[in-house]
Amino acid sequence: MSGSTQGIGFAVARDCATDGAEVVLNGRTTGTVAEAVERLRNEVQGADVSGIAADLSVPGETTRLLDRLGEVDVLVSNVGSFDVVPFGEITDAEWDRYFQLNVMAGVRLARRLLPGMLERNRGRVIVIGTESAVNVPADMIHYGATKAAALAVANGLSKLTRGTQVTVNTVLGGPTYTDGVATTVKQIATARSIETEQLKSQLVPNMSLIDRFIDPTEIADLVAFLAGQKSSAINGAALRADGGVLPTII
Repeated sequence: MSGSTQGIGFAVARDCATDGAEVVLNGRTTGTVAEAVERLRNEVQGADVSGIAADLSVPGETTRLLDRLGEVDVLVSNVGSFDVVPFGEITDAEWDRYFQLNVMAGVRLARRLLPGMLERNRGRVIVIGTESAVNVPADMIHYGATKAAALAVANGLSKLTRGTQVTVNTVLGGPTYTDGVATTVKQIATARSIETEQLKSQLVPNMSLIDRFIDPTEIADLVAFLAGQKSSAINGAALRADGGVLPTII
């Protein structure tokens, strides 16, 4: 489970561990991975959990992580990065960094793990996407474009599973109050000399139909469902857990 030491990734890991799955956490540093493993063991008694530190934007580190894994039945591809930056200020280097993390990290994982799933005739690939891949924000074009590419990759991969019990799906999350978002909100609130809750209340109006931030556990619940047997007829889909941000019928 890539990018799983906090936020949505950790919430998914907790749900899967609660359901009895063996879980492998991933983050960029040994310290954060060790802390997340310990936290998950404390929150889910008897959890079968381990962790591997690797920066998945680096091909060599991704290979090292994959070499340490055994058979994988469920790949949750969550690692990614976002930022609010004016289009004209995004350098070629930044475009490449976003592409490596938001697209190629998932490509490398699936390229190695999907063949084994197809051979065993069982498995799930679940990509954690975003509504920004469908409705690209003007101030996050690099983010939306790379997440749209990841969505396209997942759709293409699903076609490789025809006639098998392997599925590939994407979850399109909406504005979610992850650890990263919470840190950003707190920094902005401090800069404006207002309380964090006051800033959150200013951000919420017209955000979505539910008029609030989504909790990571709400994304995780859908992912856990897709990871299980009851989702066997869902394949090649982009399922929304966006709180009603996207206005389109389909």
